[in-house]
Amino acid sequence: MYFEDCLVGDRVIGPARTITETDLVQFAGLTGDWNPLHTDAEYARGTEFGDRIAHGMLVLAVASGLLYRAGASAALPQETIAFAGVDRVRFVAPVRIGDTVHVETEVKEVREIDGERGVITASHRVVNERGATVLTFSGKILARRRPPGTDGPAHG
Repeated sequence: MYFEDCLVGDRVIGPARTITETDLVQFAGLTGDWNPLHTDAEYARGTEFGDRIAHGMLVLAVASGLLYRAGASAALPQETIAFAGVDRVRFVAPVRIGDTVHVETEVKEVREIDGERGVITASHRVVNERGATVLTFSGKILARRRPPGTDGPAHG
C-alpha cells in the first residue's frame, strides 16, 4: 500500500494488547520515571486512583507499537518512510494493570509533498476493553507515493 491508497475518512481498528505490571516496571527502568503512582502499589492505593496506573507515555508508546502492527490495514500504508509527528496528545482516563487497549484510527488529511512522498494525518483514539477512550492524539506519517506506471489495489 502506498500514499495514494489512503483516503480521508478511512478507518482502522487495530489489534489489542494487555498492559501488565512488567510493562510498568520496564518502562520505569527505561525512562527513569519511578513515580510511585506507577510503581508502588501501597502508595497508589492511597491515591484517588486506588491502585497503580500506567505511565501516560507508556500508553502512547504502546499505541505506536499497535499502529505498527496494524500497518497492513487499509488506512495505514506499508510504504511508510517515517513517523513524522505527534500532536494534541491527551491523557483522557487512567490505564490500569490488566487493561487491554487497542487503537482506532481515522485518516483526516492526505497531502502530496512531491512526486515521491506524501504526508498522511490521522486521528487516533486508544480505547480499553470497556469501550472507554483513555488517550487521544493526532499523528503524521511520511509515506512513499506509488511509482509511475504501477497499478494500485482497489480501494474499499
